[in-house]
Amino acid sequence: SEQSRDLPVPGRDLDGVHYAMEFLPMQNKVNAGDKFPSGKGGQIMATGKHVIVIGGGVTGSDCVGTSNRHGATSVTQFEVMPQPPEQENKPLVWPYWPTKLRTSSSHEEGCQREFAIATKEFVAGTGKDKGRIVGLKTVHIELKDGKFVEIDGTEKDHKADLVLLAMGFTNPVASVLDAFGVAKDNRGNARAHTDEGGYRTNVDKVFTAGDMRRGQSLVVWAIREGRQAAREVDLSLMGSSTLPR
Repeated sequence: SEQSRDLPVPGRDLDGVHYAMEFLPMQNKVNAGDKFPSGKGGQIMATGKHVIVIGGGVTGSDCVGTSNRHGATSVTQFEVMPQPPEQENKPLVWPYWPTKLRTSSSHEEGCQREFAIATKEFVAGTGKDKGRIVGLKTVHIELKDGKFVEIDGTEKDHKADLVLLAMGFTNPVASVLDAFGVAKDNRGNARAHTDEGGYRTNVDKVFTAGDMRRGQSLVVWAIREGRQAAREVDLSLMGSSTLPR
């Protein structure tokens, strides 16, 4: 999955609001020796800025660490879900991924973390800051009957010069699938089953696996489905296969 999840609230188009995957690859390229022009169109920098990272996952953690190393004035990370416990309840969560508070080395470098919080609006500046983000408005939320609802009286204004959206990915880039005429499921992923003879799309000799088929997930699923899909491709081309399933 490569399509970043967006946050369509007022002010989304302000200068200074970026996807995490606009911000992080630039630093990787700099680390590899590439150079960017200074000013507009150059590298997105957090130096001297109040940075807010929206999204509490691994990508958000990477944004926190990179912002700190740029020399950000402050770094705050928002997570829409409630704060998880310090330790997981193993009998309750097994065999699923355990829910517990995870603190990375990036968090340890310096970061304020806020949970159960939703962004309502990006605030534009005036004068020389016209068209740029200078803050955002939030409200705390809670789950009721499977839906998020706002908690009255918890509205808050935050200062922000740079906002990084790290809320995960929704589905593969649609133009790739459309170019091949591959049918999609209701989440926008390439449609294919995993039974014997599976991983085949509706297009002859086009196979799919991993994030492209199941959506954003863990690398272990990509490895497993990649191996199984490789066997199905081998069977399709050769009529038999010695590859493991």
